[in-house]
Amino acid sequence: MSSEELPGPVAPPDRLFAADRPKNGRAKCKRCKEPVEAGKLRIAKIVPNAFSASGGWAKQWFHPACLWEAFSKQRPSTKKIEDPEGDIEGWEDLIQEDMDEIVAYLRSTGANPPSPRATRKEGDATPKAKKPRAKKEVKEAKPVTPPPPPPPSKDDYFRAFRKLCVDLSAEPSYLAKTALVTKVFTEGTDGGGFKGDLEVWTRLLLPMVEKRIYNLQSKQLVKLFSKIFETDEDAMLEDLTQGDVAETIKIFFDQSKSFKPTGKSNILIAEVDEFLEKLATMTREEEQSYHLKQVAKKCTSNDLKMIIRLVKHDLRINAGPKHILAAIHPDAYAAFQTSRDLRAVVRKALLDKGQPSSASSSGASASGASGSGSFSISISLLTPVLPMLAEACKSVEQAMKKCPNGMYSEIKYDGERVQVHKQGDEFKYYSRALKPVLAHKVNHFKQYIPDAFPSGEDLILDSEILLIDNKTGKPLPFGSLGVHKQSAFQDANVCLFVFDCMFYNGESLLHKTMKQRRKILEKVMVEIPNRILFSEQKEIHRPEDLTAMMEKVFRLGLEGLVLKDLQGPYEPGKRHWLKVKKDYLFGGAMADTADLVVLGAFYGTGQKGGMMSIFLMGCYDPATRRWCTVTKVHGGHDDETLARLQTELKMVKIHKDPGKIPDWLKANKQMYPDFVAVDPKDTQVWEITGAEFTQTEVHTADGISVRFPRVTRIRDDKTWEQATSLPELRALFKKSKETADFSLSAMAGASGSMSSSSASPSKTTSPRKASPQKTSPRKTTTKEAQKRPRSDSNSPERAKKSGPSKPLPDVFLGITMRAPPFMDRDSEFNLRRYIVAYGGNLIARHSKELAVFTLHSSDETFSGVSDEGLDVDVEWVWDCIRKGELLPAQRYTTYGYRGGYKGYRGRTPDSDESNGLMDFY
Repeated sequence: MSSEELPGPVAPPDRLFAADRPKNGRAKCKRCKEPVEAGKLRIAKIVPNAFSASGGWAKQWFHPACLWEAFSKQRPSTKKIEDPEGDIEGWEDLIQEDMDEIVAYLRSTGANPPSPRATRKEGDATPKAKKPRAKKEVKEAKPVTPPPPPPPSKDDYFRAFRKLCVDLSAEPSYLAKTALVTKVFTEGTDGGGFKGDLEVWTRLLLPMVEKRIYNLQSKQLVKLFSKIFETDEDAMLEDLTQGDVAETIKIFFDQSKSFKPTGKSNILIAEVDEFLEKLATMTREEEQSYHLKQVAKKCTSNDLKMIIRLVKHDLRINAGPKHILAAIHPDAYAAFQTSRDLRAVVRKALLDKGQPSSASSSGASASGASGSGSFSISISLLTPVLPMLAEACKSVEQAMKKCPNGMYSEIKYDGERVQVHKQGDEFKYYSRALKPVLAHKVNHFKQYIPDAFPSGEDLILDSEILLIDNKTGKPLPFGSLGVHKQSAFQDANVCLFVFDCMFYNGESLLHKTMKQRRKILEKVMVEIPNRILFSEQKEIHRPEDLTAMMEKVFRLGLEGLVLKDLQGPYEPGKRHWLKVKKDYLFGGAMADTADLVVLGAFYGTGQKGGMMSIFLMGCYDPATRRWCTVTKVHGGHDDETLARLQTELKMVKIHKDPGKIPDWLKANKQMYPDFVAVDPKDTQVWEITGAEFTQTEVHTADGISVRFPRVTRIRDDKTWEQATSLPELRALFKKSKETADFSLSAMAGASGSMSSSSASPSKTTSPRKASPQKTSPRKTTTKEAQKRPRSDSNSPERAKKSGPSKPLPDVFLGITMRAPPFMDRDSEFNLRRYIVAYGGNLIARHSKELAVFTLHSSDETFSGVSDEGLDVDVEWVWDCIRKGELLPAQRYTTYGYRGGYKGYRGRTPDSDESNGLMDFY
């Protein structure tokens, strides 16, 4: 802690500062929050203890440099050290070196303190005994009363912080948000210049960056405050369903009859920061409750609401580091991306603006008020660095355009990304979210990394961890790294696949190119079989080589590729790499999809608090006549659709109560919803698209689920009987896991071109060229349905135009087709993807569902019209997709097919049995 409470009476001390050398390094500097090393000089300010029940005084410890930095920002009337002997408690016990250091700081500020008495010769370790002085007869001295501290400025009050948060929350523009913060940080609350502590303000505006862990969830906060307010906990929990615990506590604070909020906000920002610092150290419910009660006594209901939001690390201002740090310095965010050290960034920004700061003595250089000087903060060991990220790559052409100098094509491993830090014998491991990785996944690497990097004393690696089979040498599937999952794989090890090096033996490698970093990595690293390995990669310069690599990974059933520019530096937090996955290609036609039924819903959080925004999707099991859960989905609906679903879906609220789960629903405890469908046979069917089908113990449809699910369409044309059933889902899952020998170039020829998806989807929907049916009166707008990239780049119009591609047209909207009777499973699977992507539906060959068309391969014998729909050649589908419009079907039937007569079986297009289909199409 940075403060120590002084024992004894409440009377003010004679001296308002203290200095010593601590025996241990537990105390933290009040300003920089870093520990003061044992045996090093520290100085304390003695201040009133705002959190003591009985009053009293406390010591706030500082590094000497940090204290003088604080002095430089105080008003002239604020008490500072002027006469060390008279102002500093323990001055007589300091060694000469410490006295000289303090006097040097005083002289650097223009003060002229008396020189420290030469009470010892150079080299003496202990002070000499002082000669007793003759006592003079004096009158009884009156107790020394320290001068009162200056009144806080308006920028020191928490209400000023609250006002800025309210303004930021109401402002939709990010540039305007930055302008609001800039105005406060320059002009201050009263327009006379900012007088608050910029570092504390910045840390509180970004509570999600430097997370203090409070061990308090929303329901725990409700429980504690229900006791403090002496109110009904159940009533508070009911209000909590609206999704904002801070608002719930504010409402019941205002309503409390036994614990009233203060009438005016007088709490200081420093007091709130000190409160949060102490709360982070508490784990017992009793001390947490007492601490919350003490701060609530000083708060208005709005003060407490904002403090709770700080505890929850969410101010609801919709502004992140990029927008807040831009108000401090133009280059502050870039420096923060590299270092992740918020305090260092703020201090450097103050120096760069020419404000006084003792940090200049540590090697940082100020560049005057212009702020044009070098503003860079290097990465530091044992502090996580934002990982470099990848954006979706939708075509070979997009990749070649992004990486004109060539690229490394790396296997995209389906594991967990880990950042490894080594400093001597100390190791730290951070996840993609910069959180510590669970020990059971990484602890054993400590014995292998020194062998893999024999000359590496200090290093930072970017890597992926996977469970690898020792017999086959192949990685095991996603999710197998769990502590219980690992026990099921006896012949497997957790392996570290290293693909980048950011720091090595005192040198940052961020500025070096990808090719240079890889050469360094290959030079200093030695592979340890099945423990520490290089990531598999290939250098690529030609489009055909990239196509071949993509075909290889998809045939092997791997997740995809990561493409990296050979000449690109490592840019923390930037999405300048590319990732290729099968569901990104051909407008998403290769993604896994299923038509699932809405079985229940969950309350949302944040802006969607209090409404159904997460939905439980499932399928029907005809064997047990029950409904099984498959996935939870919350992406895909726009705000308008989501608002409409609140009344359209027939749901009953059950609050996850196990006793209210209906018999027809087969769900595990983790999937008990807040709402459940009144009747699953009278609810909606949605098309759910995901990266792939997976298996998990959470869901009850044989464990089958969808990874990264999103809603692509509301299927108004389908009932629960036509939705994907459990047997059909099993078949889809099996099919998606089979490795197929397919060609991307052949698929590109069938759909138009692989380059069609390289541009971003347009925000405007192109008019349909032909539509066989009117759409359902209910709107089915979803984000993806409105923004599909189209694939008909062979069309003459597309060849002439450049710019963003149009959405995929709903060529087959409302049309159900039956799969060809003798088509192999791989071809049928591919055909279904395209028909669904272009708005249609393909049913199984033996399905009892009615179909408009029955498709046939070109070498089959078929008739014109049958009870199963109009017989057409499958080439009709591909030609429609190429043209981007619905072509006349009669050209592809038995008598109209371009290749001639194909086995007429006694029906004519003019017979009554044609049902007018030929006239319609």
